[in-house]
Amino acid sequence: MFGTATTGTSHDIQAIPGLWRDAHGEAEALSSRGMHHAALRSAMLKDRKIVLMDRLGWDLQSPDGLHELDEYDDENTLYLIVHQPETGRHLGSVRLLPSTGAHLLGDKFAHLCADGVPVGPNVWEITRLVTAPGLTRAEALQVRRQLAIALQEHALANRIQYYIMVTHLPWLPSLLSIGWDAEPLGLPHGEGVNAVAALRIHIDETTLQRLRAAWAIARPVLSPPPIGRENEQAF
Repeated sequence: MFGTATTGTSHDIQAIPGLWRDAHGEAEALSSRGMHHAALRSAMLKDRKIVLMDRLGWDLQSPDGLHELDEYDDENTLYLIVHQPETGRHLGSVRLLPSTGAHLLGDKFAHLCADGVPVGPNVWEITRLVTAPGLTRAEALQVRRQLAIALQEHALANRIQYYIMVTHLPWLPSLLSIGWDAEPLGLPHGEGVNAVAALRIHIDETTLQRLRAAWAIARPVLSPPPIGRENEQAF
């Protein structure tokens, strides 16, 4: 699911072009699996706990009271993380799971998909998309844009054609304002702030170039280059 510090659309935010930066330099995005980048992973899980559990009140798991993690966070889980490389600060992140294995939509929210949950080596699920709680709204939007481009780059490098995800409806305007080519997989379930829906996000080079041009991000954001051959590792 998608989460950040505040709800609402991004259209009323004064957007900052380019990559997030501070006095130490520009943010970078990296792909990390399992326990690699242990300190950054810990910071990510702490921010997930603050945003999703403490601020949004979601009923999730925190085994030690500091980190939010569940059965899908294991040694094989892949994350895309935006961070400040000089200070190690976590700025935003997203979790990726292959649809051919255990994943949230297939295991717990399959009823949201009218024609069944999309499954295949070219379909991956994105969950736990969060931005750090200390960011301003404009900075959070900037980091979400960097994550959106990183997701596109990773998908194109690994023959991923679609991302699937579950989102709470109050987050949908902010999510769609990122600029993804998304379609609903079925009707929403629930009422009010608890209503949820499933989406499929289409991946193509045209969308990536459009996002880069719109946000003044000319070069690839994933550093080091995307991890290769993820689809073969999904089985």
